[in-house]
Amino acid sequence: MMPGLSWPTTPEAATQQWMKFANKMGALPRAAQIAKEVRVGTTPTRTVYSEDKLNLLRYESDTPRQFETPLVVAFALVNRPYILDLRPGKSVVQHFIGAGHDVYNIDWGVPADSDRFLTIKDYVLGYMDNVVDHMRERTGCDQVNILGYCMGGSMSAMYASLRPEKVKNLILLAAPVDWSCKESLLSLWTDPKYFDIDKVLEVHGNAPAEWLQSSFMMLKPVQNMIEKYFTFYENMENEKFLEDFFAMETWLNDNIPVAGETFRQFVKDCFQKNLLIRGELELGNERVEMRNIECPILNLTAQHDHLVPCGQSLPFNDAVGSKDRKSINFPAGHIGMAVGSKAHRDLWPQVCDWLAERTDRVTG
Repeated sequence: MMPGLSWPTTPEAATQQWMKFANKMGALPRAAQIAKEVRVGTTPTRTVYSEDKLNLLRYESDTPRQFETPLVVAFALVNRPYILDLRPGKSVVQHFIGAGHDVYNIDWGVPADSDRFLTIKDYVLGYMDNVVDHMRERTGCDQVNILGYCMGGSMSAMYASLRPEKVKNLILLAAPVDWSCKESLLSLWTDPKYFDIDKVLEVHGNAPAEWLQSSFMMLKPVQNMIEKYFTFYENMENEKFLEDFFAMETWLNDNIPVAGETFRQFVKDCFQKNLLIRGELELGNERVEMRNIECPILNLTAQHDHLVPCGQSLPFNDAVGSKDRKSINFPAGHIGMAVGSKAHRDLWPQVCDWLAERTDRVTG
């Protein structure tokens, strides 16, 4: 962290920190104005289903719908889901909308202290299943397409295993399923020899947003606490850079807690015991077995992913029962897959083509 600057824990605090730094460096007054005006999640949405803290958002568009089967996006529980619609030119959602898909995004909401006992089963076989059933009733389609990102991809894989008849196509984006790969620092930090998740949650209830954010920052301490400031200084008169920069800073500091019991299960059953890929994970009285997944699979991994190394994602394709399965290992980082210029130019058009070939078109 640069001298004299505090650790931001909200988008507002992050903006104030960068303005303080910009003033010290003599940045143009325009930088402050851009920071105040930055908008994220720019595609219009409306809520079509709500349950407890959850809201299902439908993206509004004048583009004619060309495909019958809706696409439901499931992001991680740790951050806000608008990373997939960050801003114009950096929106995964816009690729699918432009291709004629009907796109929905699950906003899981912010867990309160009273939600600390929510389990993975509650999210996967409760909220997610209810969302899918709502979509089936709403659209008249028996199945939905699902795009699961990061932890949301892990939960989507669990769901597709347990309710395979409701999933037409499954796209995983930087989604861990096999934690035998110990390449990431997160695998070291969650090792039971060093990490007692029970004690953490005994104190906090839910996994605190500030604690999660600081952990992610420490995965790349030099880049996040030193290099970022030099990059900002070198580009603080570039308005396009500032617009993208402040949009990302808004999302990076817009963190939410994770329900305590869900976090405990994810650490113990996935990181520490690696039950998912072994077919030993149980949600309630149902066992999650990857071979039950027989729908077409597209597994997107990031070559430079410091959160989810490719080795945690690639085994998925060999574990499922699908005959139609494909992997794309793209030269980007974990977040770069969603916001990077190369990904928007070279990756997402491929993904849209893949889904179009496997989704029924609107007739009549």
